[in-house]
Amino acid sequence: MKAILVLMSLLAASTLALAESKQDYQSLEATIIELDRQGWESWKNNDPTWFIENTTEDFQSISSGGISTKAEVVRGIPGDCKVASYALSDFRFTVLDEHAVLLTYTATQDVVCGGEQAPAVLRVAVNYVQRDGRWLEAMYMQAP
Repeated sequence: MKAILVLMSLLAASTLALAESKQDYQSLEATIIELDRQGWESWKNNDPTWFIENTTEDFQSISSGGISTKAEVVRGIPGDCKVASYALSDFRFTVLDEHAVLLTYTATQDVVCGGEQAPAVLRVAVNYVQRDGRWLEAMYMQAP
């Protein structure tokens, strides 16, 4: 009987740990999605502040136009892109380890850059890393 009580206690503890772990995962996912939305909003508003404060010093942005560093991205805002609207959907979130996560999603946008219509639909992959207790964007990649 004592063994059954011990097993039941262990099962209850492991179930609680799994629930807390799932809650932590969902909370982290929501935090990263919100952080990424803030980056899009900052870009839409031609404000480089988010990129200055929320990307790593070795940040890289990869697109069909090439690879850009943090300094290049910050210098390019405000730029010649006019964002009429955007929407983010189809999120997939993966924890790579305790200090790195991957977020992928679809971005639908109405954007004109340099007088040219930008692709309306993008697939995006973003890597966030935890540094000094903060989640920072380390890599952004998009493809039409």
